[in-house]
Amino acid sequence: MKLFKKVNITLAIFIGLVLGILLGLLVPGNVGWFYSILSVVSSLYMNALNMMIYPLVFCSIVVGIHGIGSVSKTGKIGGLSLLFFLVTTAVASALGLVLPRILNLGTGVTIEMTESTVEATQFTSLLDTLENLIPSNPIASFANGNMLQVLVFALIIGFTILAVGEKGEPLMAVITSVNDVSLKIISVVMYFTPLGVLCSIATVVEANGTDTILSLATVMIALYVTYFLYAVVFYGGLVKTLGKCSIRKFFSAVAPAALNAFGTCSSSATIPLSMKCMEEELDCPNEITSLAIPLGATVNMDAVSIVMSFMITFFASACGVEVSISMMVVILLANVLLSIGTPGVPGGAIASFAALSAMAGLPTGIMGVYISVNTLADMGATCVNVLGDLACCQVLNAQLNKKKPAETK
Repeated sequence: MKLFKKVNITLAIFIGLVLGILLGLLVPGNVGWFYSILSVVSSLYMNALNMMIYPLVFCSIVVGIHGIGSVSKTGKIGGLSLLFFLVTTAVASALGLVLPRILNLGTGVTIEMTESTVEATQFTSLLDTLENLIPSNPIASFANGNMLQVLVFALIIGFTILAVGEKGEPLMAVITSVNDVSLKIISVVMYFTPLGVLCSIATVVEANGTDTILSLATVMIALYVTYFLYAVVFYGGLVKTLGKCSIRKFFSAVAPAALNAFGTCSSSATIPLSMKCMEEELDCPNEITSLAIPLGATVNMDAVSIVMSFMITFFASACGVEVSISMMVVILLANVLLSIGTPGVPGGAIASFAALSAMAGLPTGIMGVYISVNTLADMGATCVNVLGDLACCQVLNAQLNKKKPAETK
């Protein structure tokens, strides 16, 4: 019965994706009322998800720490997760830099640039991020959507409850209750995921237009082939060798989360569904998912690094700008660092791309072209990022022996 329900929601989300794409292509943009309705429905769905994301993340982390019952074990899960994400991001950056050169993407392409007022991310932002990790006002962190500060605050509360023992149990009971309520609300919202994805995709396709899609078809196809290879070969290989799970079983189990991420372009909004897939379908314990998945939504930007490296190399070739090997290395390292500050929301990579394109010596007008395809690239990137979060959970589950890992077939 569980498998039947999982297949149904996966099929429903996929149907929502296909119908949304068809509507965006077939219904003309001058039918304003139609897209206004879709935009309202999409906003309602996203707001319903966002409404409970931060309470759920905070409570699930605290509950997860309390369930582990050991500060050292919690630190081990968090540390290994962060190491996993940093290593995979570095690999993704290298792939994005090398593959476009091998394929000679951008050669013979002429790009008409438009102006852009996007402000580039400053590299001092990494230091600012470290300086502001501990929130001076936790309430403001929730209100402003500062996921890193929410994560740190949850860790502080969770560790402190463990330290004070029985005196912290009343607070723990309240947090557990809030966590249960949040999960219930999210589970109801999940029933509307296919409709939310349909409306989100339709408006995205209509906004970009067929001309823009066709003009950059080659680079987008190559980018999605890269996504596919990275997800199946690299993540699949990690899941198979380190996660002790068959590749088919893993991707089948996490398909609902991956499709939701593709449709919403938000890894943060996919957190509840990601946790549900891992815990119910792959028997991954909450003590791992409650830490690794929110952390991954914040710092795991593998596919964003692929996009930034990939598009910089493409635009450099199209604009006749030579990117040296030394500059490629700098861009790779900068990708890894900037990924920490890239939010898991739609369009979160734009400012980071502005910083890297300036480093590569690209003309500022290139940002207008990049922004025109950002959403199309971001859909696949978000899907791959979420798959990376889930692959990390599977690997940790197998390596830490928290529960018996899923059997291979």
